[in-house]
Amino acid sequence: MKKFNIPGFYRSPFITKIKEVRKLNDPRKSDYSPLLLDFGPVRFYIARHFGFCYGVENAIEISYRTVEENPGKRIFLLSEMIHNPGVNNELLSRGVKFIMDASGRQLISWDELNKNDIVIIPAFGTTIEIQNKLNEIGIDPYKYNTTCPFVEKVWNRSYQLGENNYTVIVHGKYKHEETRATFSHSSRNAPVVIVKNIEETRILSSIILGEKSEDEFYSFFSGKYSKGFDVKKDLNRIGVVNQTTMLAAETQAIADYLKNTMLKKFGGDELKEHFADTKDTLCYATNDNQEATYGLLEKDADFAVVVGGYNSSNTSHIVELCERKLKTYFVSSSEKIISDNVISHFDLNKKVEVMTENFLPSKSPVDIILTSGASCPDAVVDDVLQKLLTFFTGTKSMDDVLMEIGKDNI
Repeated sequence: MKKFNIPGFYRSPFITKIKEVRKLNDPRKSDYSPLLLDFGPVRFYIARHFGFCYGVENAIEISYRTVEENPGKRIFLLSEMIHNPGVNNELLSRGVKFIMDASGRQLISWDELNKNDIVIIPAFGTTIEIQNKLNEIGIDPYKYNTTCPFVEKVWNRSYQLGENNYTVIVHGKYKHEETRATFSHSSRNAPVVIVKNIEETRILSSIILGEKSEDEFYSFFSGKYSKGFDVKKDLNRIGVVNQTTMLAAETQAIADYLKNTMLKKFGGDELKEHFADTKDTLCYATNDNQEATYGLLEKDADFAVVVGGYNSSNTSHIVELCERKLKTYFVSSSEKIISDNVISHFDLNKKVEVMTENFLPSKSPVDIILTSGASCPDAVVDDVLQKLLTFFTGTKSMDDVLMEIGKDNI
């Protein structure tokens, strides 16, 4: 795996050593069980896989190199580099400006840009329409392109589906930057429709089977299908691709459901003519993070702390998985842990920050699950761990814990 040159303040020597121990003992990631850090009165179960992925580190490296190599030039990011407030704010502090927000709302008019400006394409990629707009201004959209290779892989698979006359079903959140980009690229040569979850998939299935009308399709999926979509002919051959940060298990469930729908409609002998196998669009990092979360949840703990940006899709899915089993606190940084009695955390259902008192149980030891999303720096996870440690007396030092890990795992 390529090594990236990212700022040192995103790294954590402690977390790095933990990851090195796991990599040394499990280079192929065949063991997704967590690592136990026993500090005495508090113990942490650390996920096998968490933190910056390949695509994120690639985007950060390109962005910082661009800033360093172009002093005096106006530098813009098309939208948030990744869904992490700390990373985005750090770039803003260096003079980089955002053209749009995460939902696509224009913050800076295209008319304010000129051919001498630099525009960085974020890790999520962008639409063909925006690429064309940049070309019209005289800005090369590919010169500072940080689109994740795994996102581009989805685009390429979608293009292949279109070449073979399949309609592309995108599993994603239709307002998410990556989904908008995938929708645009897929629409080049194929009809496209977006489904958010298995519930929307069931509705699409009912339309395919003729149980619901064409009008119901156009009404329910308004804004989620490509121009000129024809229900009569465009739902006879389909293939599923995903927004790479969605739950892999949910993408698979959607694909399986639609496969069974086509089997029911066309029969087994004709299935290959009507449903394309597209398992190869799943992102390895998202899948690893999610598998590592399942591994975490095999352990008994008092609560979980998940660290990341509140608008991070992959982090939100980790939170959802944890919430199925135990109390989970979704925090963006250690600052959200106010005291040993109060924690401020994001409520996914209400989409607001809430305060919880008495979050630390009165027992010893306290067992805490700790992980983060693919856009969260290791340094932020380290800060959270160290903040929690301050609420306990008589804890072992980090050096002592590292030594114990070394003895047990090497």
